[in-house]
Amino acid sequence: MGTFKVAIQIGDPQGQRYESVEALGDTGASDTVVPRLILERLGVPAQGRWPFTLADERVVEHDIGQTAIRINGTSRIVPVVFGESDTTVLLGASSLEVFHLAADPVHKRLVAVTGLLMLANSRS
Repeated sequence: MGTFKVAIQIGDPQGQRYESVEALGDTGASDTVVPRLILERLGVPAQGRWPFTLADERVVEHDIGQTAIRINGTSRIVPVVFGESDTTVLLGASSLEVFHLAADPVHKRLVAVTGLLMLANSRS
């Protein structure tokens, strides 16, 4: 699908303080990655560790947590991965789903999408 840059804001868990960053939108990545220094500065606690498979198929573990992210004026609490200090902010598929956004690879931007529901028929 490709990657593109998007302006977002990373917030503290209460959604009161934000830092503006340029993120790399990548639908091939499952989770949003933010440099540890930014998350620690905002007071985001690590809530555990999780294994992740890299592009070269190595498996590494990273701290994970959750915090507020703001995109186009809308804030949501999303899972985040604590990246290395020199890591580029990566906006992954899980955050895009929470915001009901999809990548438009032609115009290299995010677009709103409708949600999907699968409702069980209550009548037999």
